[in-house]
Amino acid sequence: MHHIGFNCSDPIAIERWYSKHFGFERLRVYLPGPDQVVVIGNGGVALELFPAEGEAPPGRGERDGPTYPGWRHIAFLVDDVDAKLAEIGEETKITLGPLDMSDFIEGMRVAWISDPEGNIVELNQGYEDEKNPPPLDR
Repeated sequence: MHHIGFNCSDPIAIERWYSKHFGFERLRVYLPGPDQVVVIGNGGVALELFPAEGEAPPGRGERDGPTYPGWRHIAFLVDDVDAKLAEIGEETKITLGPLDMSDFIEGMRVAWISDPEGNIVELNQGYEDEKNPPPLDR
């Protein structure tokens, strides 16, 4: 996967937030000016930020994300959920957690926060892929 496209009411505010808290940097700017599209990346994933048109549906920035069809949230692996929440500081809007998810993966802790526009971001400490997940039935 190369990037995820985001429609943003304020692409500059979104770019600043992801750059400040998750180490994103500008990779490309299309259409410089008020309707610019910016691609930012952090070495592992890129976000393409588009100016939005219209309003988002209700319920977007709650708990671990919306339950209607579409993207629910994006996730970042962190060494320590509590330390990351403290680092983000006053800009943190926790929507769910932190939760102990040790029943699923020993030592896993998760918190969900919202970015400045209400998109849900998961902070995940301790996630590991399953060694032998059940195959997809075809």
